[in-house]
Amino acid sequence: MTMRRQMSYRFEDQDASPMTMNRRFSRVESGADLKDYFDRGDIASRENRWNFEVAWEVANKVGGIYTVIRSKAYVSTEEMGEQLCMMGPYKEQCARTEMEEMEFPRGNPLLDAVNALRSRGYKIHTGRWLVDGNPQLILFDIGSAAWKLDQFKLEMWEKCNIGVPHLDIETNDAIILGFMIAEFLEEFRNFAIAYSQNNELSAPRIVAHFHEWQAGVGLIVLRTRLVEIATVFTTHATLLGRYLCAGNTDFYNNLDKFAVDEEAGKRQIYHRYCLERGATHLAHVFTTVSEITGYEAEHLLKRKPDIITPNGLNVKKFSAIHEFQNLHAVAKEKINEFVRGHFYGHIDFDLDKTLYFFIAGRYEFGNKGADIFIESLARLNAMLKHEKPDTTVVAFLIFPTKTNNFNVDSLRGHAVIKQLRDTINNVQQAVGKRMFDTCLKGHIPGPDELLQKDDLVKIKRCMYAMQRDSMPPVTTHNVADDWNDPVLSSIRRCQLFNSVHDRVKMVFHPEFLTSTNPLFGIDYEEFVRGCHLGVFPSYYEPWGYTPAECTVMGIPSVTTNLSGFGCFMQEHISDPKSYGIYIVDRRYIGLENSVQQLTNFMMEFSRLNRRQRIIQRNRTERLSDLLDWRTLGIYYRQARVKALQAVYPDYVDESTLYGSRNNLIFSRPHSEPPSPSSSRHTTPAPSVHGSDEEDSVDEETELKELGMK
Repeated sequence: MTMRRQMSYRFEDQDASPMTMNRRFSRVESGADLKDYFDRGDIASRENRWNFEVAWEVANKVGGIYTVIRSKAYVSTEEMGEQLCMMGPYKEQCARTEMEEMEFPRGNPLLDAVNALRSRGYKIHTGRWLVDGNPQLILFDIGSAAWKLDQFKLEMWEKCNIGVPHLDIETNDAIILGFMIAEFLEEFRNFAIAYSQNNELSAPRIVAHFHEWQAGVGLIVLRTRLVEIATVFTTHATLLGRYLCAGNTDFYNNLDKFAVDEEAGKRQIYHRYCLERGATHLAHVFTTVSEITGYEAEHLLKRKPDIITPNGLNVKKFSAIHEFQNLHAVAKEKINEFVRGHFYGHIDFDLDKTLYFFIAGRYEFGNKGADIFIESLARLNAMLKHEKPDTTVVAFLIFPTKTNNFNVDSLRGHAVIKQLRDTINNVQQAVGKRMFDTCLKGHIPGPDELLQKDDLVKIKRCMYAMQRDSMPPVTTHNVADDWNDPVLSSIRRCQLFNSVHDRVKMVFHPEFLTSTNPLFGIDYEEFVRGCHLGVFPSYYEPWGYTPAECTVMGIPSVTTNLSGFGCFMQEHISDPKSYGIYIVDRRYIGLENSVQQLTNFMMEFSRLNRRQRIIQRNRTERLSDLLDWRTLGIYYRQARVKALQAVYPDYVDESTLYGSRNNLIFSRPHSEPPSPSSSRHTTPAPSVHGSDEEDSVDEETELKELGMK
């Protein structure tokens, strides 16, 4: 029996109308936040309820799911305490800095299960993850079980008809890890039952949550071996979806038309696709991170998600309501320093009237929307020249790619600026000393007494050194194979060369930002805080952490209705634009219209004065509660509850008794005019007195909205 025939019973009765999403099965609502269940596992311990979370990225920083698992660790331990354990592969380079090794206490079923596997020759590392919450960790050394790979593959073939090519090392590792984890969970269940009987406890209720196809192998083994453990499978992005979108296909309009087996075979990922699809259909509860990914999974994996589990962040609030505004000003000044060095000799624009836009992420030129971002910037450049010639936009593109070290011109610019600053500081000290000495004698110093000829010579030398014949470079590094680089090719096509007449300046930084960077000298979070607008017009983005991070830091952002974040915001905010969330339509209109819409959004933002941008940042930061794991973690809890009820029908949890979450809907801001007036209907209300000062947010309605008197 083939995998396709085995799975067919799961989706025969599902309606699959194209371009619509049936939310009856994909949304579980709740009236409670996860923080209502923060008891450090007290209730879970009394109920003898255990939760295991399995992912390739546990204590292993290799992908975006690492951010999900790491950021969720705190709320997970606050809810489950010692009843929670995270499992993944042991990667020594990461584990050295992320794990504190220690053994479980004696008498704990976890220790008994670990020792049982060690007796089979498996190397297992236990301890705690050095992140907020310090959850318990079990990491499996894949190499110690590699000698059983052929045996594992044989079982996978006999029970599932899935054959794995010998040379696919990544899948081989996933197979080994999956079987090791399944054997551990089977042993743990046996020891937990014996422990419960010996201590007159209720029977253990165990749920194992698997993330992505690499971890999903363990789920398949558990289910095919008929181990009585509740299982949850979460896909953060489908394998086939990523490959299809990378191939420039009209993905969303043809989702219901793809021959999935054929497409997976063409791309030589059929075995991986079968593992992903097998885990999807064998799980008691299947979840995706967004509605749009659920729609994708319905057609590519042939199962609708039971619950949507959006990704969150650990939101840390400041005691002072405007502290994030102060951080924005400090970080912006650091970006100003970079701009002075990069554009030396061509600082013909006012930095106080300069806006910083940025895009960042994996270097997937089309999927991340870099193509339409650059095209829209070219059109924005023309519009600014005509309408606001005194406003300048510096657009940063942060995409890591292969380079041949830093651009010499960029490094020289920062050296020249440093020399000018040091020279002027020395002159200032000398002038101050002369002024003091002259005034001490009872005389008012004249200009000639203060600024001497030697000082003028030093300053002129620095100014001559700042002169340059060439235009400022569009990249900070020498990009390998730059003629075929998609970003640089697009910049050349749009002729955005940082000329003196351009109102949009381009900076392509082909590596991640760190505080040790000799050009920027700030980390990514600080850079985001210093920018004015994040632009992420992605075509394929199952969730989208970059705009979510912007929102939490109070920075407005552009997203799309094809990203999970954009769909989530559309669902929970009555008027996203008024809160600084600009959503580009990349699903229902053509590409040209999407480019024009993005251009209009950026131009609309460029028209805002400083005070209006401050108001908008205040509104954006208010949405941070919506993205907090304390709020969104409830969906993960409900997925576990639903899985437990599928395996243990007598289990009842009070969180399933609540109604819908009315508190998650953000209405239109109080200070927003109900219909178009002198200001655009989705922009912050204009100042009554026309002031642009940063401390002039004084409208009564806006202060009321911000909770200030």
